[in-house]
This record gives sequence, structure tokens and C-alpha cells, in this order.
Amino acid sequence: MGSGVQHALEQLKTTGVRITPQRHAILTYLMEAMNHPTADDIYRALEPKFPSMSVATVYNNLKMFMEAGMVRELTYGDNSSRFDANVSDHYHVICQTCGKIEDFSYPPLHDVEHRAAEETGFRITGLRMELYGVCEECNDKKIQQ
Repeated sequence: MGSGVQHALEQLKTTGVRITPQRHAILTYLMEAMNHPTADDIYRALEPKFPSMSVATVYNNLKMFMEAGMVRELTYGDNSSRFDANVSDHYHVICQTCGKIEDFSYPPLHDVEHRAAEETGFRITGLRMELYGVCEECNDKKIQQ
């Protein structure tokens, strides 16, 4: 298991959150999943191990992780919320055909935030950059048709 999960769990403990086996599993799954799963995806993946777990349990835990600043909710594309445990500076490339989201690392856009603040007087608290396109798999399918 990655040290990232351990670190995250230590962080949670300091906020007074009890680490249940379910929470541990949800966080581990999220940190290892590269596909920004929905709550349903997480539920389906973990249900065999935790038969008593409901989708509501998954949602409630995700909400708690979000409040702790450890998970981000991504709402775009197909209208179902996806969750991302990677809160470092990165952006998303979204396939317009199948809705797949991939991470794309790029230096933080502090100059953009700075300019926006100067021009509008806003105090900028964050930004979300989305790039749209067609993923390799969907592109290949088009060529083959």
C-alpha cells in the first residue's frame, strides 16, 4: 500500500475522525484508482468485501474526506460526480465521446490567478482547468469504422 494512504489516514486521525475498515478501503481505492471513480464505482468495487456497506455510506465518507480537504469532487461531463484523491496541482482532460477523465500535470497557473485578482479585485481561492477532446480509444474506434 502506498505511503500516500498512510499519510492521509494520519492526517484524518489528527482531525479526530475514526478510521473504520470501510473508510480505510474507500480512501485506498480512491488513491489507487486512476479513473476518478463515481460513488457507485467505489461501492461496486468494495461491496464484495463489505456486504453491509451502502452507497449512502460511501457518499457520507466521501463528503467527510472532502471536508477534510483530502478528496475533490469533480462534477462535469456526464453529470455524475466523480471523485479524485489527488489534490496536487493538476488539471483534467475529458473525452467528449466516452466521458473518461485523465489527469494532466502542469505547473500551477499562479500568474493567471494573479492577473484575475488584479483585474477583478476578487480574492482567488482556486481554479479548475478542463481540456476537452477525444481519447485514444475513441479515436481508434472512429478510424476503424
